Amino acid sequence: MRHGAECGSTGALTCYCRILLDKLLHIVNAVNLHYRRITDKSVAMSQRDLKEAFVSNLNGTSLQEVLVGSFLSPLCLINRGLILTFYYQAKGTLPLPLPQISHLLLDFCVLILPLVLSCTVLSSVLHQVILSLTFVTACALCYICRSARHPQKNVSAFLQSHVQFNQVPFVTIFRVLVNVKTAISILAVDFSVFPRRYAKTETYGTGVMDFGVGAYVFANAIVCPEARGKNISGSRMNHIVKQLLAVWPLVVLGMGRLVSLKMSGYQEHVSEYGVHWNFFFTLAIVRVVASVLLAVFPASWSWVIALLISGFYQLALETSGLKAFIIHNDDREKDLLHANKEGIFSVVGYVAIYMAGVQVGLYVMKPRSQIRQWLKTLFNLFLGSVVLYAALYACQTLVEPVSRRLANLPFFLWSIAQSMFFMSCLGTADMVLLFSKRSSGCNFVPTSWNLYKKQSDSEKKTSEMERHCLVQAVSRNQLLFFLLANLMTGLTNYIVDTLVCSSSFSVCVLLSYMFVNCFVIYVLHLCGITMKFW
Repeated sequence: MRHGAECGSTGALTCYCRILLDKLLHIVNAVNLHYRRITDKSVAMSQRDLKEAFVSNLNGTSLQEVLVGSFLSPLCLINRGLILTFYYQAKGTLPLPLPQISHLLLDFCVLILPLVLSCTVLSSVLHQVILSLTFVTACALCYICRSARHPQKNVSAFLQSHVQFNQVPFVTIFRVLVNVKTAISILAVDFSVFPRRYAKTETYGTGVMDFGVGAYVFANAIVCPEARGKNISGSRMNHIVKQLLAVWPLVVLGMGRLVSLKMSGYQEHVSEYGVHWNFFFTLAIVRVVASVLLAVFPASWSWVIALLISGFYQLALETSGLKAFIIHNDDREKDLLHANKEGIFSVVGYVAIYMAGVQVGLYVMKPRSQIRQWLKTLFNLFLGSVVLYAALYACQTLVEPVSRRLANLPFFLWSIAQSMFFMSCLGTADMVLLFSKRSSGCNFVPTSWNLYKKQSDSEKKTSEMERHCLVQAVSRNQLLFFLLANLMTGLTNYIVDTLVCSSSFSVCVLLSYMFVNCFVIYVLHLCGITMKFW
């Protein structure tokens, strides 16, 4: 009996120890799980911090490099036309019978692929790439000119020729290329293969992406109704109300971007626009403010208004504490103004850019038909760019450097000067292409001037080529293309760890991303779908 009691007590003790051990193991596992969750969260936070640091505290590149980079797209544009011209000379027709995907692949390989490579693996040899393309283009043009009869007479006859078009070709291409380069840059900047000097600067400097922001506002301005000479229908107050209602898509997109960023924990460069602000809000407010100004003042005063706005804003930056207030980065918790000061105050500079763009649009959109007149227009754009660059040099010497964050007077001058220079390059490229088309007898290249013809089938062939053109596809749905690029950028960052990707893999991701964007827009264009949000 006594022995049995001892065994019973021993068994109870053993059971008790097992229960205690199980509870200890359960506690240890719970602690380990909690620690693992904290560790994973800290790793995620550190990854986000790394990505934020990767796009912060940058100083940009030189003005000269941005200028040199402007020649790449015009060369690609000429080469696209020359490829079609040589095909025409070999086959006696343009490649309309080919499958529609062939036109997309041609435009993607000739217009998009070089832009992706130039800001990634070829960025260190960009000068050599441009010189090589220039040499190839010159050889091809010489071959076409030598094969033509009486080249000297062709030049004089070319200058007396007239052109026909529904849109100003180089304006369309300028707007499309600004959109395409923006789409490339907003994702490429997250990869290490993208040069840091091309990214947006922290406070002062001239990054390629800094110009892209100003050029985007300028591109919207040059085709606005006021720039195209359209009269305001009804009262001015009704026009202002109409413009307020018309920007609702931008406000909705801005709110959507804000909510998605906060919910996903996506990295944010706070000193770019602020804690809650983004570029969609800037575009909406700029459009409304500019519409009010253009309803009060004649559109022909736009340049004067732009200079006054930018000048007085710069004066306020220099004579008050506004500049220090915007740059100071440790007071964002006070209120919404402190949290979003960069986005709110930079609107002033963007309004000035928009008004200057309206003035340039008024000049470019004037009806002209003779080639001599367009050559004079392109020369005046180039001359205006030179004058503004001289003013920029004086401002940077006497006042302060370019600052996208402040949207100061030098940034205003640089955005307009570089935009006008880029437009003049694109227009000159199209003139060169037009001359080659005349010499070769190939008159139907998409998104380009065509010589005036009385034949009724010319418009039919031209419209058929335009229907297969990637440039026209993007031009048709520019806001949708920009929105799609933003969505695809977020999705790509969610799937791919961009910081650890190799150069070759990064380029493959960027090309795939751009092809998806272009393919969606191209299919919509073939189907005749225009996505209007208002």
